[in-house]
Amino acid sequence: MATKKWPDPDPAPIKLAPDEIRLAGPLSGDSIVDGEGLRAVVFTQGCRRRCPGCQNPETWDETAGFVIKLDEVKERLRQLKGQSGITFSGGEPFLQAQQLRELADWCRAELGWNVWAFSGYTHEQLRELGGEMWGLVKSLDVLIDGPFILEQRDLTCRFRGSRNQRLLRLNKGEIESVE
Repeated sequence: MATKKWPDPDPAPIKLAPDEIRLAGPLSGDSIVDGEGLRAVVFTQGCRRRCPGCQNPETWDETAGFVIKLDEVKERLRQLKGQSGITFSGGEPFLQAQQLRELADWCRAELGWNVWAFSGYTHEQLRELGGEMWGLVKSLDVLIDGPFILEQRDLTCRFRGSRNQRLLRLNKGEIESVE
């Protein structure tokens, strides 16, 4: 991890075994609002940003939700039919970057899905933080980055809540296009 001191939020990962993930609720399928196509969605538990107006404040507490083995998540995802991709939302997915990178790579290899993630961190911050966080970025097809800012709320932004957030199409972590 980078040596820069981050004033807020702290980027340290949530403490879990490498084969476990903390989720906010059950896996969902058939979403058409969390990315292009029919999507599975994983809502991670834990966020330190606490954006005013957040759509999912119940995901902030890092001790809430439930812990589940990654193999169980994979089995449940395998049972979903007709999905074209998976989206990691939250909470802050990048606080569980190691687990989500494993899941992202598995979804692409085993299910042929594309992978999207939302983050309150920007692409540039994630690159600077490096390590597992940057590893997850490199496993994504799309990153929607930046914190939700209530004063910039805009319901016309595709798949985003505020004008500062960007929809980044990626190739191995590098930005190919910005919406």
